Amino acid sequence: MTNKPDRSGPCILAGFALAAMLACTTPSASAHEANKRVADANALATTDTVSRPAPSTRRPVARAETRAEKGPYYVDFRARTAASWGHAFVWYGKTSERAVEVAGLTPAGDTWAYVLGHLTWVPAETGASYGDLDPEYLTANYRVYLNEADAKRVFAYIKKLQASSPVWNAETTNCTGFIGDIAEYMGLKVPYRWQRPENFVNSLKEMNGGRQMVRLSTE
Repeated sequence: MTNKPDRSGPCILAGFALAAMLACTTPSASAHEANKRVADANALATTDTVSRPAPSTRRPVARAETRAEKGPYYVDFRARTAASWGHAFVWYGKTSERAVEVAGLTPAGDTWAYVLGHLTWVPAETGASYGDLDPEYLTANYRVYLNEADAKRVFAYIKKLQASSPVWNAETTNCTGFIGDIAEYMGLKVPYRWQRPENFVNSLKEMNGGRQMVRLSTE
């Protein structure tokens, strides 16, 4: 018992200092309940805004990729800023609709849960968190498209993953590992997971050659 403060005290104090800056990582989801499923139109338009600026004019029809070529459904791997390492999550839905689903792994509760999650496992939330729908917080994204049959399988897997992810830990069961599981299920090459969310998403895109259409293998 006498050694315990010497080992954990500095970590907890550092955690408190970090938690004081953590306004955008762990606030209660109830304050943003109305924004969980419907993204702002500007946010929904940011499919590749981090890697390249949005064109000011529409591309010629001959060069434009049609929705049929891309697929009517999508999964968008995203990273945003936070007071510490940032956060990784996914948007998924139908290209013709503004409504989006958001899935990610975050500690449930207030900033204390985030601090404690660096020492042990804490209860998790797997829906939208503060900043997930705000384009100004976006640091990286990689959107891939799916046909209807594949989308049904992937979306079902995401919901199953949400239901089976009850805990969060900064070192083991974290946000990059969560979206990495989704990418792996989709057949994408997955980078080393324990890195900053922005680096993870950018590496995911690079490792897969920026491919936009994903087709799942037959079961």
